Amino acid sequence: MSAESPAAPGQFAHRRQQFRAWRGSRPFWAGLFVLISGLPIMYFPYAHLQLGGLTIAMATTAGAGSLIIGVLLVVLGITLWFQKHVRTFAGVAAILLGLVSLPVSNFGGFIIGFLFALFGGAMAVSWAPGVPPAEEPAKQDTTGEGGSPEATDYDTTDYDTTLLRPVDPVGEPNDLSGTSPVNGANGRHSAG
Repeated sequence: MSAESPAAPGQFAHRRQQFRAWRGSRPFWAGLFVLISGLPIMYFPYAHLQLGGLTIAMATTAGAGSLIIGVLLVVLGITLWFQKHVRTFAGVAAILLGLVSLPVSNFGGFIIGFLFALFGGAMAVSWAPGVPPAEEPAKQDTTGEGGSPEATDYDTTDYDTTLLRPVDPVGEPNDLSGTSPVNGANGRHSAG
């Protein structure tokens, strides 16, 4: 007998689908990019590189500023995951903090953190929640003679239901394009 207990059948797939649904309902990738951007910005000013026997310290005079910018970017990334309604504010703040990190923290974490902050902030600002698909109403058979579609118009006399009735083929022309020689446009469109 094994010490491991097998997972319930399909539990991994169910959890993966739950995570996928959660991820799809918020600016997940924008939050991840913003969160990752804070790591090099707050790490490099405190890092000491060893090259053989030579120690290179990249500490700057604005080490505390780099730490604050990095922590704020990490917090903004987590905020984008759990508070999706502040996505515009968090995106603009991430872009501004990325720009401020250029002079303050070793060229924005050697450009890595700066670029992640810009891309993540732009993705957060441009993200919009999806609209669930609406159910389509049942289509009525509106074919005319020979299988061609029949022209229909809405009947507005009854406000409870929408009835489709055939358009009167006799009468004034039904050209809504504005290019009919009758209305004098002759293919010209008005910009106003």
